[in-house]
Amino acid sequence: MTDSKYLQMLAEKYPNHRSVKAEIINLRAILALPKGTEYFLSDLHGEYDAFQYFVRSASGTIKMKIDEHFSGMLSEAERESLAALIYDPVAEIKRRKKSEKDFDAWCKSAIYRLVIICRSVSSKYTRSKVRRILPDNSGYAMDELLFADDDENRTHYYNEIIDSIVEYRSAETMIVEFARTISSLAVDHLHIIGDIFDRGPKPHLIMDFLMTHRNVDIQWGNHDVVWMGAACGNWACIANIIRMNVSYNNFDMLEYGYGINLRPLATLAEKIYKDDECKAFWPHVLDKNRFDPIPEDLAAKMHKMIAICQFKIEGQIIQAHPEMHLEKRLLLDKIDFENGTVEVEGTVYPLKDANLPTIDPADPYRLSPEEEEVMIALEASILRSDKLQEHIQFLYSHGALYKTLNGNLMFHGCIPFTEDGEFRDVTINGITQHGAKLMEYLDKELRDAYFNPPKGKTRAEAANLMWYLWLGPDSPLFGKDKMTTFERLFIADKATHKEHVVPYYRLINQKDICVKMIRDFGLDASHGKILNGHVPVKIKDGESPIKGGGMLYVIDGGISKAYQKTTGIAGYTFIFNSRFMALSEHQPYQPLRPDGTQEFNNPVIQTVYTLPQRMLIVDTDNGKAIREQIDDLEQLLQAYRKGSIKEVYPKKGKYYSKN
Repeated sequence: MTDSKYLQMLAEKYPNHRSVKAEIINLRAILALPKGTEYFLSDLHGEYDAFQYFVRSASGTIKMKIDEHFSGMLSEAERESLAALIYDPVAEIKRRKKSEKDFDAWCKSAIYRLVIICRSVSSKYTRSKVRRILPDNSGYAMDELLFADDDENRTHYYNEIIDSIVEYRSAETMIVEFARTISSLAVDHLHIIGDIFDRGPKPHLIMDFLMTHRNVDIQWGNHDVVWMGAACGNWACIANIIRMNVSYNNFDMLEYGYGINLRPLATLAEKIYKDDECKAFWPHVLDKNRFDPIPEDLAAKMHKMIAICQFKIEGQIIQAHPEMHLEKRLLLDKIDFENGTVEVEGTVYPLKDANLPTIDPADPYRLSPEEEEVMIALEASILRSDKLQEHIQFLYSHGALYKTLNGNLMFHGCIPFTEDGEFRDVTINGITQHGAKLMEYLDKELRDAYFNPPKGKTRAEAANLMWYLWLGPDSPLFGKDKMTTFERLFIADKATHKEHVVPYYRLINQKDICVKMIRDFGLDASHGKILNGHVPVKIKDGESPIKGGGMLYVIDGGISKAYQKTTGIAGYTFIFNSRFMALSEHQPYQPLRPDGTQEFNNPVIQTVYTLPQRMLIVDTDNGKAIREQIDDLEQLLQAYRKGSIKEVYPKKGKYYSKN
């Protein structure tokens, strides 16, 4: 039975039996609607332009809606143009202004067509929910157009609305708002399965976008967690995020997106490596900087400087925490400075770059005073970056290490297994867990590190956990035996660069292993699926994202431009609507051409599971919550009937008690 105090509180919102009955009727009607469409994306890696296109196009399903409604009325080119208008209305309007002889007529036609598509994607929702999504200023007119009927007496009324919109120069705004409303309605729930940050240039814009989305959750990836650790002031995490983004030429994001001051690093790097070309450290230039075009030779020096700082700081943590079992990653003390070699796991290799003036052979993991000043400056910038801290707090409020929803399990990396397919016991911070219990424990520890660090530890010290989960061999976010950053930078022999994956990635080809994981998280293995990211699927080499007989889907297909040569495609979206589950396979995103046109490659959509019957909201986790609300309201109704709670009715602007 619902607590009487809770019923009293509920009565404040529903003060009489009429309001209770009205809400029960509303909730029962909602349960009969089809479930909204869920979209799953992973490994965005800062590729904002491609990501926002995937979301605004609903991964190809909006084009399917356009074909469904206009295939007999519009040519393929016209349908493609309508799709382009929805995907990027601002750019398409700008182009049409130049190309259309009668721009007003084009606007009227565009609005009519957008209304039809908007009606179609809104059909799964109540009118009240659609109204809440509509923009404030244009919402009334959009509402009238969306819920128009076929009554001939009202045709003139609707035409007059559109004519007035055009006459008062509001057509462009209306078109943009209709296009964005269509995209919002088409994607009811957005799941980001990790790795928003690093490599690509605009993770800050992805975070801004996610913070405006009405229904989003995030499963943290190892790249997200290392940023979370940096936001705590942890120097190992800070050095890692700076090194990665300097190495990918992401200076606009670092300095202008997040306000991180790189001048002390640049100044010291220029001083120390003035005559050093730092050839092994030249950046990967996938995107040009608009506001902060750092010369590539200086970027290489900065990369080398922060990399050395990183290896020193990490070495200090490894020495202080033998329980992490990372001793094999202590390599600075294995350098033979006289011969220019390094010993890695018993084998000696020549160094590609032996100019290491900041490393003291007698104490190789000690930061110089100048290096400490650089790290202090970076820490201060990160801790004082309101934008970054706001984004990290959003990761906590809308994110978790894993999520279960509507029968499906989502996590970024892996679940630790032994070679023979048993859950592997992992000990972190003195606690040993495995499977779902391990993920629950680590989720709590990550939150405590940021919000409530253990007594006697600073937040930065507690964030050593984030650093370990970034690269540790027992980390469910990393899933490899080691991170070979040092080897890639300093050793030419590519055999040393290899990072061996854990048994999980072999075992997930077996259906029984996937069943075991789903059941361990309390889900039904007869229809539950696992959604996974982290390891790019090399489709060009014949790999498939579908594992375990259709029970697990690895949806990292290479949204990041850094991976597209390896994968052969540009990412996957997993789609789960009321009728089926599907994989949408994307081609590389094409930016605007100089003439304002843009090529949108329609993805290949493959249905991977058809539901035996249409899934309604009553069948979802949200439906379960709604049914619980109905139960509470029915108990409140009984309390009103018994008189144990007094009813209140409005009268002339005031309320009076029936009793």
